[in-house]
Parts: sequence; structure tokens; C-alpha cells
Amino acid sequence: MILTRHSQQQLMKYMSLDQKGKVMAEYVWIDSVGGVRSKTKTLPKPVKSVDELPEWNFDGSSTGQAPGDNSDVYIRPVAMFPDPFRKGDNILVLCETWDSDGTPNKFNYRHEAAKLMEAHADKHFWFGLEQEYTLLGPDGWPYGWPKGGYPGPQGPYYCGVGTGKVYCRDIVEAHYKACLYAGIKVSGINAEVMPSQWEYQVGPCEGIEMGDQLWMSRYILHRVAEEFGVKISFAPKPIPGDWNGAGLHTNVSTQEMREEGGLKAIEAAMKKLEARHHEHIAVYGEGNEERLTGRHETGSIEKFTYGVADRGGSVRIPRQVAKDGKGYFEDRRPASNADPYQVTGIIVETLCGGA
Repeated sequence: MILTRHSQQQLMKYMSLDQKGKVMAEYVWIDSVGGVRSKTKTLPKPVKSVDELPEWNFDGSSTGQAPGDNSDVYIRPVAMFPDPFRKGDNILVLCETWDSDGTPNKFNYRHEAAKLMEAHADKHFWFGLEQEYTLLGPDGWPYGWPKGGYPGPQGPYYCGVGTGKVYCRDIVEAHYKACLYAGIKVSGINAEVMPSQWEYQVGPCEGIEMGDQLWMSRYILHRVAEEFGVKISFAPKPIPGDWNGAGLHTNVSTQEMREEGGLKAIEAAMKKLEARHHEHIAVYGEGNEERLTGRHETGSIEKFTYGVADRGGSVRIPRQVAKDGKGYFEDRRPASNADPYQVTGIIVETLCGGA
């Protein structure tokens, strides 16, 4: 439902009511198909630490995460953020999913990633993720595109300004502000190459915090778009044809890469990534074969390549990094719908040779 000015005023009348010291905690978790779900729990008082938050549960048979005859899935809080929608002492709570036998749910990719990050904490992995997405109208067609038709060819839309070049900037700006309010480390935004496609960047974050921040930013994006009556698509190739796809470009560095002479460590990492190319592709997102064609600023899904300033490679080493002899690299293979826990986890596993 898109709120009218009158209904917005009516809503604010209730949203400003005194909560009598109680706190609304929105428990957020990841479902079986890479979506986000949430429900609200009333807490008796404000909390200062995630350790103060109680475990909860949900019906896993309704989310594809458990059978109907054993449907309880437990949600354990792992991170919390100020709630930009309810504000005040209210919070957003990111959770891991666990089965009743005390084991991680099969769709809980965070658990293994966190173990890997902890095992190799001395490497000080920093990540920065570039989340691309497409804004769709209620009919599923990209917002602002002619109904059943196509806009002009790519060219004027990337970092564009002006009517006919960019769409839904209001939603993008609202999401940006909401993320900053929530403490998400958004480092920037820009309009992308395909019209109605945008990107925001999160990071740098160390270790498991990267996945936590990116997942909560996705939740906030869906919530903001919901209020505007617009759909968010993380599909890597939402529209067939001569359009850029959508990725989750992953910037990576270790302490060794950031120090003097770090380029040698980056080049050594390339050999390790090449050796496990197909294993990485397997967890780099659904439908990625439609995007990684060797065209539209992508490498081929079939082989691993890298180069300095090469956006047509699997991995790009920024020119400034090559000049400085240290820094980071950008893995351009992950699709926009990839799970950041799986992406960052396998990168740590590959570069460190396992846990």
C-alpha cells in the first residue's frame, strides 16, 4: 500500500505514541531462497548488547527451512542495529537460524563463515561489497521503462543526472539515509549502467561483520521500497538483452596485502583463486551464467582471468594498487543475489587453505 499524505499524517499520530519503556525488536533472518523474513518481539526495556537479546523461533515449514512435522526453527541474535523505521530505542536484530537438535539450519551460511573468519583473524581480512540491484514496478517491469518496451541504449544512465536518465532516486536516497541511521557502513551510492539499476557500497568491514552489514542493508532496502510500492530485484540478469547484469563485486585485502610489497601477496592470491574457480562460481549466485558471458564488463564463467584495471576479467587489480605496490583486489564474479557469507567465506578458505 502506498500511503497518501492523509494516511501518512494518521500513521505519524500513532508512531509518536509513548511506548511506556518497552522496546520493539525486529528479528530478521535469511530464508531458504536468499530472501529476508522478520517478525517483531516486545522487550521489557532497552538493551545495550546483543547478548541481552533472547533466542526466539519461527515456523520453518512456511519459509522452506523445515518440514511440517518438525517445523520449529530457532533464531539466535548475532547483531543489532538502531531501527530507522520505528526509531527511538527500537532495534533491528539480525539472527542465525538453528534446528531443534542444536545444529545450524542448512541455510545458515553464517555459522561456517564465522568459524573461518575467527580461525584466520590474524590475517585481518577487510571486505567491501558493491551491491547492485534493479527497481521494478508492481508489474515486474523495470521502473520508468516503457510498458513492454525498452529505453534508449546504455550510455547516459551510469552516474546519470536528470529525468529520463535516472529513476527512483527518492527511494535510493531514503535507503542511504536509513542505512546510515542504522549504523550500516555505506560508503557510497551511484546509478548504474542499465536504467533503473543502482548500486551502493558497504565497507570496509573486517571478517564476519561484512555479511552482517550487507544482509541488514538488503532488509532495509526491501522495507524502504515497500513504502514506495516498488519491488527490489537482485537478479543478476533481470532483463535479457544488451544490458549490463547486476553483480556483488567483492573487494578484498589482508593486512599483508595492505603493507609495503603487498602486491606480491595479491598476485599469489590470484593463483589460489584460479585453482578453485569453479568452486567459487558454485556459490557466487543463482543465474550467474546469464551474466558472466565475457560481455558487458564481465569475464567468462568458464575460465579465470585477472588484470590491472580490467573490468572484463574475473578479478580486477585497480591501477592505483599496481602503482602503489599494495592494497586490494576486486573479485567481479559474484552475482548480485549471492550470499555474502558464502562469498567472503570461500575467499578466506581459498586464500588461507582451509580452516
